[in-house]
Amino acid sequence: MILSAQIALLYTDIVYFGYTFLRNKSKLAEPILHFAPESILENEFRKIYADYRTADCYSRADLFLDIENIDLDSKTIKIVICNHVLEHVDDQKALSEIARVLTTDGILVCSVPLIEGWDRTYENADVKSAFERELHFGQHDHIRYYGRDFRDRLKKLVFS
Repeated sequence: MILSAQIALLYTDIVYFGYTFLRNKSKLAEPILHFAPESILENEFRKIYADYRTADCYSRADLFLDIENIDLDSKTIKIVICNHVLEHVDDQKALSEIARVLTTDGILVCSVPLIEGWDRTYENADVKSAFERELHFGQHDHIRYYGRDFRDRLKKLVFS
């Protein structure tokens, strides 16, 4: 039951993000790099943007890229979209790499599971099995739940 609610919330976040840009006919700057692209957004963005590329290291994408070690030149991407990816990876490495590939005026658009009632992000290196991760982080392949300090983590690694 909880997993279904999490999936529904994830889907709602993604649809809202796409709907906001599409409804307002807002135009994002290009080039755009979209990690672990959601098909609902990818299909629409491909219709709008000439320089839109997807990236993943587990499923079909334009580019096979590891978000912790992005094999692209520095300061070449205007927009990075990264929805519900950072909770799966070493976010310090990933955010440092995102900051490196973003242009000086680049923008990171991301969403993560965040619990506003928690001051700090919850991570526990001793939690290793899929079962334990499900109990601690709500999903077998998550390694953290973000707290209100998420904004500070972003500022420190991306916007410093």
